[in-house]
Amino acid sequence: MDSVVVLIPAFEPDARLVELVRRLSHHRVVVVDDGSGGAYRHVFQRVSRLGADVVTLFVNRGKGCALKAGFEHVRDRFPGRPVVCADSDGQHRTEDIEAVARRLAETDAAMVLGARRFTGAVPVRSRLGNAVTRAVFRLVTGLPVTDTQTGLRGYPARMLSWLADVRGDRFEYEQRLLLRAARERLRLEEVEIATVYLDANASSHFRPIRDSLRIYGQLLSFAASSLLGFAVDTALLFALAALTGNLVASAVAARLASASVNYAVNRRFVFAARSSRGRSLLRYAGLAAVLLVANVALLDVAVLLTGSLLVAKVVTEAALFAVSYLAQRRLVFTPRA
Repeated sequence: MDSVVVLIPAFEPDARLVELVRRLSHHRVVVVDDGSGGAYRHVFQRVSRLGADVVTLFVNRGKGCALKAGFEHVRDRFPGRPVVCADSDGQHRTEDIEAVARRLAETDAAMVLGARRFTGAVPVRSRLGNAVTRAVFRLVTGLPVTDTQTGLRGYPARMLSWLADVRGDRFEYEQRLLLRAARERLRLEEVEIATVYLDANASSHFRPIRDSLRIYGQLLSFAASSLLGFAVDTALLFALAALTGNLVASAVAARLASASVNYAVNRRFVFAARSSRGRSLLRYAGLAAVLLVANVALLDVAVLLTGSLLVAKVVTEAALFAVSYLAQRRLVFTPRA
């Protein structure tokens, strides 16, 4: 366990960072200054005197960039060593960092997460944010991860190149790590840690609106793409049904047109797929065929039940939204091995 490197990204830290580094003096510690500026130089000088390696980013680039700069430093200076990432604001106790390091040494999991249980005095914003993110993550991946926003995470040395390959500059980076790990079916483990919020989490640099949009970006962009497909599909359905009087044929033609639009947008913008176009197109076509049959069957039943084509269309699309997202993420736009 003494071979682990503790990586701490820091933006405008205070004395809590110094105290944390002091308590971790028996480990190799790497601190990344994420563009804090001259006013905080004395803090980083103090942790450097305590033996920590300090990596300086001269402009603030975000937590994701700071973590990746730290991973690169570890690969260069301490090759073959596992890494435990911790926050600089006092939320992670040294005993919890040690617990994650111990589990990392005992397991072959791709990640070890320090999972908070959110008991006690937890700010409403943090409690609600974690509950929503946990629910969305489980919907998207099927994995019951307790704490998707934890900053206390352990990674074996073999994962450092993989970590550097995941996109994301700010708080969304850590969420994308979990999403990609789930997508590639990598094994995750959790270690229960204390829930610590100091001064109602006033020191957090998390921007609720902007960073939440980044964290939920893929699901939101998928929803926007689906809404575009829905608009194309619905407009064509009404137009063709009015012209032909044949609901089934109109639904098939409208779905084929909207599926073409949806495939192009999802491949390019939503999932940024690395899989070959031919492979993903074949899989998408198969999925579209299945969804088409389900769509026509559900639409026909919903029209009989509701008496309204518009209401039936909305109900049908809502029912198939989650199925389509999960299938595209896991089966269609998968990364190359």
